[in-house]
Formats: sequence, C-alpha cells, structure tokens
Amino acid sequence: MLSKSQARTFFLGGTGVFSAAFLALTFDTHSRIPARTHTEAITPAVARGKRIWENNNCMGCHTLFGEGAYYAPELTKSVERRGKEFLRIFLKDPEAMFPGQRKMVNYHFSAEQIDDTIAFLDWCGKVDLNGFPAKPPLQKTIVPVAAQQMVVTSTREVPAIFTEKTCLACHSLLGKGAPNMVMPNLKGEMVAVPSLDEVYKRKSRPDLVKWISNPQAIKPGTPMPTLVPAVVSTAQVEEIADFLMSLNPSAPPTAAAPAANAPGSAPPPPAPAPAAAPKAN
Repeated sequence: MLSKSQARTFFLGGTGVFSAAFLALTFDTHSRIPARTHTEAITPAVARGKRIWENNNCMGCHTLFGEGAYYAPELTKSVERRGKEFLRIFLKDPEAMFPGQRKMVNYHFSAEQIDDTIAFLDWCGKVDLNGFPAKPPLQKTIVPVAAQQMVVTSTREVPAIFTEKTCLACHSLLGKGAPNMVMPNLKGEMVAVPSLDEVYKRKSRPDLVKWISNPQAIKPGTPMPTLVPAVVSTAQVEEIADFLMSLNPSAPPTAAAPAANAPGSAPPPPAPAPAAAPKAN
C-alpha cells in the first residue's frame, strides 16, 4: 500500500510524464502537417473549390477523407480514379453520360467553378493519409481473368481521344488507363470493366460503333456511360472504333491520307492529260 504522499507523488509524476508525452506527440503531429498535406499546393483555386464543397453541402452525400455521408461515392481519390476530363464533363451535367440514372443534383456550375472544384479534389487526393482509402479488398476476386490487365507488347501510342474523351477513366489500353476497374450496374451488381487491348476478338467494327453510340439500348443497366452526344461525336465514335480494330495483328494496315493543302507540303502533281482519241479515217 502506498502512503498518501507516495500516492500523490505517483499521481503527479504520472500526470506530468503523460502530459509531456501528449504535448510532444501533438507538436510532432502539427510539425508534420505541412509536408503531409502539401500546403504549398493550396492555390487560390483549391481554396475556392473548398468553399464550393462546403457551400453546396457536398458532404451531405459524399465522403471526403472518410468523413461525410455514405449515399454517394467516396471522393478522396476521385481525380486519380476517374481523371479531370471525366469529372469536368460529369460536374457540368451529372446525367449527360448516365441519362435517367444519376441522382446527383445539377448545380449548373460555371466553367471556373468546375475547375476550382476539380483543383480542390486533386489536392485532396495527394494528401498523405497513410494509405487511405484502401483498395477494395474483393476487387481481385470479383474481376474475371479475361478482364484483368493484359501485358501487351506494342510500340503504338494510345491516341489522345481515348484520354480526352475519358475512355481510360474506366478501361485500360496498351498499358495505360485503369486496370481491373470494377463498377456497379443499375442493379447494384459489381461488374468488371474489360480491357480494350483485344476488344476486336469480341466485337466487330459495326458492333463497336453501335455499342459506343448507345450501350443502354444493347444492354440495359450496363455501367457503360452514354457518350454520344455528351462526350463524343458520331465521327469520333468511328475514329475510336477504327483504332480498336487496328489492334488486330491480322488487320490490313491502313495508311493515313495526307491532309489537303497542309502547311509546308508540296502541291499534288497534276493529273496526266487523257490520251487523245485516234482520228477516224
């Protein structure tokens, strides 16, 4: 048994030791915040985006850094997961690519507000959160082998249209994009997003054009967004289909036609004059 003076000493000593440890850990935590949050990257656009996030109560549906509601997707890594172009199109009109499906309110943001919101989300995704959010633990078990990222040996470059029109926000192509992406369909079932490297084995060119133009008409409930006309034109659909079919090793090579009157190019040679018809005797 401790005497009163010993108990008092033990209490005061223990309180002092733990208070000092608490203050030291608090100081260490605060000293690490600038490096972990990249405070130097907080631009005026990021600050404006944060105010947009707060003023529109985005946390009432979404979570950010694990805080908020769980009605809508977690957005901490949204820029890394989807890309800025996808988010720009989506924020402009949430139902443009998913007509009749998305429940997100259209806030009719201006182009500047959209850029500020994306800048804020981009900053959020680069904060060091010790691995949060974690990768879905069941992702590898859900994705079938045929839909997993394939090792493709190719010297070809992925055309810019696949990045600019958000195709690589969900699909993978020639080692770029989102490998092993899993998305929910309208029934809430998790569906694997296939790689585009060998799509020519599964679909013909006319089938590809029909699928890209209106996927819901072919497979209702698919998570594939409706890209036409919100994202791509009918001419760009043809361009996408042409490139995907050209990945077939047995496809005949197609030479691109030179642009007419391109700057610095020599004018085409004149066509030969038709041979004169022989005179009748």
